[in-house]
Amino acid sequence: MSEETAAQRRIRVLVIDDSALMRKLLARILGEDPDIDVVGTASDPFDAREKIKLLHPDVLTLDIEMPKMDGLTFLRNVMRLRPMPVVMISSLTELGADATLAALEIGAVDFVSKPKLDLKQGLELIAEAIVEKVKSAASARVTALHGPSGGGGARSRASERSITALGTTDRLIAIGASTGGTEAIAAILAAFPPDAPGVVIAQHIPEVFSQRWALRMDRESAISVAEAKDGDQILIGHAYIAPGGTHLRVERSGAKYFCRIGDDPPVNRHRPSVDVLFESVADQVGRNAVGAILTGMGADGAEGLLQMARGGCPTVAQDRESSVVWGMPGEAVKRGAAREVLPLGAIAGRLLDLARAL
Repeated sequence: MSEETAAQRRIRVLVIDDSALMRKLLARILGEDPDIDVVGTASDPFDAREKIKLLHPDVLTLDIEMPKMDGLTFLRNVMRLRPMPVVMISSLTELGADATLAALEIGAVDFVSKPKLDLKQGLELIAEAIVEKVKSAASARVTALHGPSGGGGARSRASERSITALGTTDRLIAIGASTGGTEAIAAILAAFPPDAPGVVIAQHIPEVFSQRWALRMDRESAISVAEAKDGDQILIGHAYIAPGGTHLRVERSGAKYFCRIGDDPPVNRHRPSVDVLFESVADQVGRNAVGAILTGMGADGAEGLLQMARGGCPTVAQDRESSVVWGMPGEAVKRGAAREVLPLGAIAGRLLDLARAL
């Protein structure tokens, strides 16, 4: 095989950032991987637009805070005119979290959080994760943005909530996801009625981001959505999200279920870990639970879903076609953990049917 042919098989990445230091560091980190070819860098969206036309990258890394045109506006243009995988570079602030969640809604595949202090050392510590996210993005399914772009357009559904939907849940829905999961879970929760069974969620997402994401979903769902707190009783019509940087487990006491939050070590390199949540559900809830594993890279959650299935729980995996990355659900299917494999649009209704039949 010629060097040119080998190079063509590598993932072509364009790094877009207004900081010369950030461009240099990202280009070096990515360029050190033999499967990645950093074909260029750009200092602003107008420079990037020309280099996309010239260099034909497979993946973009895009800073949210950019001169001349902000990153979200540029992302909307990309996803409308020339959809391609984009990994956002964002800040670990509430403002940065809101912008990042808007980017994911528009169509970004994933994001990398800029270190707050010592940019060089901070990026070195997460270099492996950056490379993994870019590689995963290269195989992600992206679609063109149609009509008004995401961010701020969803109607509030809080008025649909029933004040009677406050009782103890005797059935439970457990959901786990990673890459692409914020939007997949949002779509599922938005389809649940106010009296849906209690829902527990483990999504790979950092602190600050999980809180802002929960607030957004609470506005867009007929059920109440919040970050889980240690000791929260799991109620009908409520969804509980594992806070970023912590594990979420379910604990049974008599006929009631409670959330337990832990800062014990990461599992499968993740905290929260889907396996941790699913294994606790298998142990504490048993046949009264339904499990769903959604889009995401890696294998976290596959073993936990298998434990749920072996314990008699109905289990569902998102199908390849509707997943941004068919890693976690694909691994669950491979292990025989998923009793059903469904497109995203069919999952909410099926989870409700399965839970009601328990």
